[in-house]
Amino acid sequence: MTRAPLHLSPAQARATWLHAQRLDLVEPFGSGPDAVQAAIRQLGYVQIDTINVIERCHHHILFSRIPSYRRSDLATLQSSQKSIFEYWTHALSYVPVEDFSFFIPTMKAYRDNPSSWFGSVTKAEVAAMSKRLKTEGPFSIRDIDDDVLVEKTHAWGSRKPSKRVLQMMFYQGLVAISAREGMLKTYDLTQRHFGWDKPPRPATERQVTAYLLDRALTSQGVVSLDSICHLNAKAKKAVHELIEARVKRRQLVPVTLDGAGKTAQWTTPEALDLAPPPPSGRVHILSPFDPLIIQRKRLKLFFGYDHLFEAYVPAAKRQYGYLSLPVLLDDRVVAVADLKTDRVAGSLLIQKWTWLEDVGAAEKEAIDAELGRFERFQLDR
Repeated sequence: MTRAPLHLSPAQARATWLHAQRLDLVEPFGSGPDAVQAAIRQLGYVQIDTINVIERCHHHILFSRIPSYRRSDLATLQSSQKSIFEYWTHALSYVPVEDFSFFIPTMKAYRDNPSSWFGSVTKAEVAAMSKRLKTEGPFSIRDIDDDVLVEKTHAWGSRKPSKRVLQMMFYQGLVAISAREGMLKTYDLTQRHFGWDKPPRPATERQVTAYLLDRALTSQGVVSLDSICHLNAKAKKAVHELIEARVKRRQLVPVTLDGAGKTAQWTTPEALDLAPPPPSGRVHILSPFDPLIIQRKRLKLFFGYDHLFEAYVPAAKRQYGYLSLPVLLDDRVVAVADLKTDRVAGSLLIQKWTWLEDVGAAEKEAIDAELGRFERFQLDR
């Protein structure tokens, strides 16, 4: 018998997602490297991005959930404990190393059929780079000084052909990023970096499908096919079949949301017991790449807020600003702030502030306090 979907109120839906994101608690993970590890596990992955108008998004995302977050904690996990690794999810991201096996099939696919993006990279070049890493140890592209320079083929390219070789080897899983300083990456042979005699066993297709579903349920609370398979349409068929099997076993519950139309949604029986918390005045200034913000249609469905990413929009046509940051007050996006860190002057500049809702004096005071904390984080190096 097909189970009739249960209806979740907007407040219930928001509470479930905010709890999954751990944005409903003051200090959900504690502090130090262990807190960063726990946060990345809960979120599934943390996106990395190059924009540096304010602190880069991977640090920003973690700071939003760990009040005492230090950038060195992330470096400890990557370079010392080696308990996280960088790879492509829907974007370049930090991922728990225990999930490595789920990415090996993609790495193998890149080895079997190298992307045309890497152009004329040859097996001989890969072999030479592997030998160089084995002999010299980890290095960055800056350490390579014997390349014959070429013209860039795109804005984010490099004049050093070695960079494309290393990038292809990264996607193929042959090298890992062993350290990062800003956007400068240090590469090492994957097995040497992690100290593996041999790599983990690749996950099966069924295991990868279950991983995608479970990762989304953990980090989102309420899921749809689109939210589970964000920018991964080819996985939808297998994920949907697994969802149907779990619904039959009563491990998942179909739910409906206001405004979702015919788009199916599911959650776990445990999540249905979560009640919306009373207002507490908790404020988060979120990155546009935060897991709560990055899926724009889902964000609008749950919060009624239509986020605009305007970094590539001409200045005269921007509504909110170059790098607009949603200001979350409890479970409402009440403002959008276009901020910029002036590191020379030692201050956080408000380029533009747009109120979306009227808020009271106490709420404005809470927002001002969070702005002050955010400024201190930007400048504390």
